[in-house]
Amino acid sequence: MEAEVLVIGGGLGGVAAALAALRAGRRVVLTEEFSWLGGQLTSQAVPPDEHSWVEQCGVTAGYRALRDGIRAYYRRHYPLTERSRAWRELNPGAGHVSRLCHEPQVAVAVIEAMLAPYRGSGRLRVLQPYRPVSAETDGDRVGAVTVAHCDGGDEITISAPYVLDATETGELLPLTGTEYVTGFESQSETGEPSAPDTAQPLNMQAASVCFALDHVDGDHTIDKPARYDFWRTYQPAFWGGPLLSLSAPHPRTQEIAERSFTPNPDDDPLAVIADQRISPGDGDLWTFRRIAARRNFLDGVYGSDITLVNWPMIDYLAGPIFDVPDAAQHLAAARELSYAFLYWLQTEAPRPDGGTGFPGLRLRGDITGSADGLAQAPYVRESRRIRAERTVVEQDLSLAVRGDKGAVEYADTVGIGMYRIDLHPSTGGDNYIDVPSCPFQIPLGALIPQRMENLLPAGKNIGTTHITNGCYRLHPVEWNVGEVAGALAAYCLERRVPPRAVRNTPGLLADFQDRLVGDGVELRWPQIAAY
Repeated sequence: MEAEVLVIGGGLGGVAAALAALRAGRRVVLTEEFSWLGGQLTSQAVPPDEHSWVEQCGVTAGYRALRDGIRAYYRRHYPLTERSRAWRELNPGAGHVSRLCHEPQVAVAVIEAMLAPYRGSGRLRVLQPYRPVSAETDGDRVGAVTVAHCDGGDEITISAPYVLDATETGELLPLTGTEYVTGFESQSETGEPSAPDTAQPLNMQAASVCFALDHVDGDHTIDKPARYDFWRTYQPAFWGGPLLSLSAPHPRTQEIAERSFTPNPDDDPLAVIADQRISPGDGDLWTFRRIAARRNFLDGVYGSDITLVNWPMIDYLAGPIFDVPDAAQHLAAARELSYAFLYWLQTEAPRPDGGTGFPGLRLRGDITGSADGLAQAPYVRESRRIRAERTVVEQDLSLAVRGDKGAVEYADTVGIGMYRIDLHPSTGGDNYIDVPSCPFQIPLGALIPQRMENLLPAGKNIGTTHITNGCYRLHPVEWNVGEVAGALAAYCLERRVPPRAVRNTPGLLADFQDRLVGDGVELRWPQIAAY
């Protein structure tokens, strides 16, 4: 199979990359190993983590179209109350983590609608479920990538002038011999104040296997997991108690904090203030990442809220899920941990009435699109990362370092983002690193590999460090990165120049940035002038 732009990985970055290249008139092949496109928003079942100004600015026009499409889908197809239907900033789940908490299949429907015209025209081919297994290279160029059907059997080799790696873990980097880094870099390499003296390549943020729950009448207790007794007594050194509990370190202070857990509180969805400047929102676990608030819908339609479990207690710390010989075992153990926590909630969790266990908690695999009840894919916070022409480091954007100067401004900016430096506990035994950052830019240099000429990162595999990945890994930034990668591939095809020439030739860079602005990509945070 041939394409002009080949996008491997159909997460948010991959979808955005495909759309950008398609809008520029290019033929695209997009591959994805899971049954849903959308990655962390859908198959990983993670409601969007977004900055406080998302309703006004700070995201691309493409990402805003996705958000607007999700709200429009609810208004068009769901039996909302009149009050909720009129809510301009409709938050279907009224979760505290985001102003737009929603069921993942709604995002799938909107993404498919965005891609539908290009499928119909034949300019987009989507291969699902396929994953990359090998690549052909010639010096500093990738000639083709072979993908295999995830159910076994057929393989397809796809050639293209430009190949984009939008996989969740940067799978094309080792397959193509592209130089990359994993885990924690050393302070001598990056100069980062929070980095260790020695590099720790296998020290990565925890992955999590999320799941959806509601709470209804009856006993819905799952079978006791085989290693439940192990997980029941498992205690990370810094946790202050067993992992399976309602207590966990507070991300910002690291003090042990007790969370509350009350299924189906009779709260007013429109009264929820989802602003992480005020609070991380995880004080009450039920409403933290709630994706369907029953009071947003007509009486009796939803018998229960639906909440999404992406909580500290399912962060898997025992080992990485890639670049180690036992990666598959760690991934299986991460899924087992999620089942163990659910079983603990159903049988042992303390209730407000003094009893124990919530047997009415029901696993909603229909909501996550999986037969086993959990999310289709693990939530991967940290990927392999290219060795880039420009690596974003902590001192570029840390509030403690930059102060009122704001984040470093890059001449080659191709987008903006904002999130705290939010590192979950790690496979190396580190506690949270969760510290303030400044609204930042995305440098084009972070998308340009030091050596490879036609391979571009299109997700969390850009040139960040272990530390700065903590604020570049969230939904809007991943979309922005993917959109720019797709637009860059299309621009290079049009102008017949390599990506690094676009970055390093002032006239080309200015022209490409103008193209991005024309497509609705914000390059700088707004400064409000008096008048």
